[in-house]
Amino acid sequence: MSLAGHYNFWVVIVLMMIGLYTVISHGNFIKKLIGLNLFQVSVFMLYISLGAVVGGTAPIIDDRFELYSHPLPHVLILTAIVVGVATTALGLALAVRIHEAYGTLEETEAQQREREDIKAA
Repeated sequence: MSLAGHYNFWVVIVLMMIGLYTVISHGNFIKKLIGLNLFQVSVFMLYISLGAVVGGTAPIIDDRFELYSHPLPHVLILTAIVVGVATTALGLALAVRIHEAYGTLEETEAQQREREDIKAA
C-alpha cells in the first residue's frame, strides 16, 4: 500500500505535531489547553484507526458473519474521552483561578508577578 493510502495516519501525525507545537510555543494557558486537546484527539484517531477492520462487523457471534472488528480500542477511547473532558474542565478551572490571582493568562507574566509577590513579602 502506498503512503497516500494511509491518509488517516498522516492526519494523526499532523494533528499531533500541531498540538505539540501549540503547547510548546504558546505562553497562554488557554492556548496550551487547546494544544493538549488537539494532541489528545490525534491519539484518539490513531487508536480508532487501528481498531477499524474493513468489512468487519460488531463482535456478535452469528453464522452470517466471518470478520469482526475488535471492540477494545473503541471502548478504551470512550473511557479516554471522559477522562479528557474531565482534564479539560480541570484545566479551565485552574486557568480561571490563575486569572483571578494574577490578572493574566500568560505564563511568563504570572511567573513574574509571583516573583514580585515573593520579593515583596
